[in-house]
Amino acid sequence: MSEFDDEWNLEDDLIHLNHAAVGPWPKRTVAAVTQFAAENARLGSCNYTKWLAKEIKLKQQLKTLINAHSTDEIALLKNTSEGLSFVAYGLHWAKGDNIVISAEEFPSNRIVWESLKSLGVEIRRVDLHSGISPEDNLIKHCDKNTALLAISSVQYSSGLCIDLPVLGKYCTQNDIRFCVDAIQSIGSLVTDVQTWQADFVVADAHKWMLAPEGIALFYCRQSLLETLKLNEYGWHMVEHLGDYDRIDWSPAKTARRFECGSPNMLGIHAMSASLSLLLEVGMAEVEKQVLANSAFLINALSDNSNISLISPVEDARRAGIVNFKHPSISAENLYEKLKANNVLCAMRGGGVRFSPHYYTPPSKMEFAIELCI
Repeated sequence: MSEFDDEWNLEDDLIHLNHAAVGPWPKRTVAAVTQFAAENARLGSCNYTKWLAKEIKLKQQLKTLINAHSTDEIALLKNTSEGLSFVAYGLHWAKGDNIVISAEEFPSNRIVWESLKSLGVEIRRVDLHSGISPEDNLIKHCDKNTALLAISSVQYSSGLCIDLPVLGKYCTQNDIRFCVDAIQSIGSLVTDVQTWQADFVVADAHKWMLAPEGIALFYCRQSLLETLKLNEYGWHMVEHLGDYDRIDWSPAKTARRFECGSPNMLGIHAMSASLSLLLEVGMAEVEKQVLANSAFLINALSDNSNISLISPVEDARRAGIVNFKHPSISAENLYEKLKANNVLCAMRGGGVRFSPHYYTPPSKMEFAIELCI
């Protein structure tokens, strides 16, 4: 991957191990944003048709990235929470329905479901570590009244990677809707919504996809597009887009029905540039390097008796997140020490969380580890 080494312009003394929070932009993304801004300053919206073509290209890139059947299944939203809200308030609930989630979820993938309690929906928060496997625990809490199983592909704190095909198969066989918050895996691990048998997949761009905040992927299976009740309306979500004098209207037959207003053209240009890098490197290679970096961290931290790993060590459960704690140094003090030495990381789940991407060199990780032991 040496041909992609010059894509990064991070300060030499900065060690960026925080892609599970907010990632840096590649040079090509900075260039795309700069060029777009300069073009707008000089020409205004003269090239709007070209901008629309970039929007189409981005959806094609996302189709490839997640293996969707069609770009018709892909909408561009503001963030993950918006997409999850479209599912929560688009599905039709009956009193007594229940939703199964994990007890480790980031608030985005918990609060939205808990907000449905007023409609008589029961929320079942499942301990992923109390049984044979996380998947078995989730399935065990499903019953004939389970309407939705919602799970993150990778748990944001521990880095636990969920076996989504197992859950997807179960949900399909039992007529349960399956919603995946994939913000901690898309851009770092190979994604296949067909293998997952997912009904809905959501993910912000600003973590592993290396793009800005304020733009996100929302995937909705084609057969479910018109079953979700709409809660946002505007000029952009209609079938006859651009026919402003038309009095009668209907929602678009594609996932554009979830895009109620003007698109985030700046974010579109940036995200397209970032995805072009990931697709050129190849997601199989990106995943290989991300997992190699996780293994490097796990092995190095495990070699020191002062460190206790929070993240799973089994190969099948690893992702891009490695969380750990020190028995005699609080997570807060260790985090402050790392921050003072220009190590960008996070405090999560009682430990310190490292999340390097595919391009992170071992020497940077070694430096961070030395500070921890």
